[in-house]
Amino acid sequence: MEFDEFVRARGQALLRYGYVLTGNAEDAADLVQEALLKLGDTWTRVRSKDNPEGYVRTIMARQHISWWRRRRREHLTDDLPEGSYHDSHSFGELWNEVRALPRRQRVVIVLRYYEDLSDQEIADILGVSRGTVRSQAARALEKLRVRPGVLEKGKA
Repeated sequence: MEFDEFVRARGQALLRYGYVLTGNAEDAADLVQEALLKLGDTWTRVRSKDNPEGYVRTIMARQHISWWRRRRREHLTDDLPEGSYHDSHSFGELWNEVRALPRRQRVVIVLRYYEDLSDQEIADILGVSRGTVRSQAARALEKLRVRPGVLEKGKA
């Protein structure tokens, strides 16, 4: 199979794969184009392999990851943001909710999130297993979560 035959036969499938990776038709087209450019350079070597499409898909996945990493880099600026953000909930409400938890759950939450201790360190302090720490934290977080019904009524 020649390169142009491969592109005509599998181009639409590669474009769909690119769309699944990027979630955007324009980025998917760019991704396919870049991958096919790289494939064109190595076609004589790749066409003798069993699965040239798998090779192209690998190129596309790696290229997408590379683009994602470049876009996610932190950009420093000298400009400060306008104004400030104020949370609608006060810390007093949160501490009241934490105080309402059973003693062991409250201790685990405070040690984990306020003191920033690991599960193993908390287990050593409390004299319990690491699994107990994790289950107590899960139960406490479940009780502290805002329920969708509460948000709809405007109580949160």
